[in-house]
Amino acid sequence: MATHDKGSSTSSAFSDDSFYSSSGGGVHHFDDGTDRVAGSSTQPYDSSTKAFDNTGYTPLDKSTEDDKTYDDPFDDDRKKFGWTAGPDLGLLGLRAVLGGIFVLHGLQKVFGLFGGPGIDGFAQSLEKMGYRESVVLAWVTGVTELAGGGLLVLGLFTPLAAAGLLAVMANVIALKYKGGFFGPNGVELELALAGMAFAALFAGPGRAALDYNRSWFRHPVAAGFIALLLGAGGAAVTFFVFR
Repeated sequence: MATHDKGSSTSSAFSDDSFYSSSGGGVHHFDDGTDRVAGSSTQPYDSSTKAFDNTGYTPLDKSTEDDKTYDDPFDDDRKKFGWTAGPDLGLLGLRAVLGGIFVLHGLQKVFGLFGGPGIDGFAQSLEKMGYRESVVLAWVTGVTELAGGGLLVLGLFTPLAAAGLLAVMANVIALKYKGGFFGPNGVELELALAGMAFAALFAGPGRAALDYNRSWFRHPVAAGFIALLLGAGGAAVTFFVFR
């Protein structure tokens, strides 16, 4: 009868390679939770070494991750407002007051309304101030004030309208500056009107205008400089050529 030594039996059990292998169908007593069987579908294949990776590490398949986007609290790309109520209402008020004043003055000069002198009376005033071709200048000035004021109220061709009114005020200031700043002979009122016209020239009409979304509306600075050059040229010709 064969006898078995406990020590040799134990040593034999632990030295048997089949104890560590799953090929025999046994249980892995020292299994770390990963399948290390060569050729198993759970082991990734390394194409560079043409062997299976026995580390037990399976790379994460990123294609299964959700494609989520998260708001960055430090992202400063904010949505811009389509309607800026404060500036637009302010520019509407500026245009209405300034344009309305010039419409009334234009009606006085062209049609003699509201106690105005009419074309003949205004032409005589220009002649006394030393201007030549006074009748032509009377028409040009009266129509500029009337049309420019009306266009400004509507917010249509705003840069040209504001530049024309600014040119008229520049000539009046050049004639009256010797009378000082304060009225009735000073340039207080003319400077205020010129400043309003200058503001409308470069600030634009705002969105409450017929100019909304036109090319000169989208580029107010460039349009303002072009109109300013035209207005300055007209004012210079009127003052230095016809006087």
